[in-house]
Amino acid sequence: MKRAIPVLLLTIAGLVPLWRYEPRAETTTVAAAEVPADSGAGSGSGSTAAGRVVAGEVQETRYGQVQVQLTYEGDRITAVTMLKQPGSAPTRQAVPVLVEETLEAQSAEVDSVSGATTTSAAYVRSLQSAIDSAE
Repeated sequence: MKRAIPVLLLTIAGLVPLWRYEPRAETTTVAAAEVPADSGAGSGSGSTAAGRVVAGEVQETRYGQVQVQLTYEGDRITAVTMLKQPGSAPTRQAVPVLVEETLEAQSAEVDSVSGATTTSAAYVRSLQSAIDSAE
């Protein structure tokens, strides 16, 4: 019985760091979806054949950095590229959803993805800064 208490305490002391462990956030670069250019979209001033590319501000999160890059053809967002994103599984699952919503909404009014709330908020801030830079 005298050994049970130290063994229990040592087991707890060994498990606490394991429970508190969070994998270090790594930032990855991922190319995202593109939509075909709308044939009705005109080319605004400053547009090139490949489109105008605007990067948003880098947003810091506790999981890593988030940065969005937009490609415009005229006033239409035709591609969203993640220049930086955390390498976590929730983020990898959320990014395609966020990109799809951005291409549909053509604005920063996208819903956050459940399970990736922090990344979603950072995505929206970077996206809005890119949109503001493009205007």
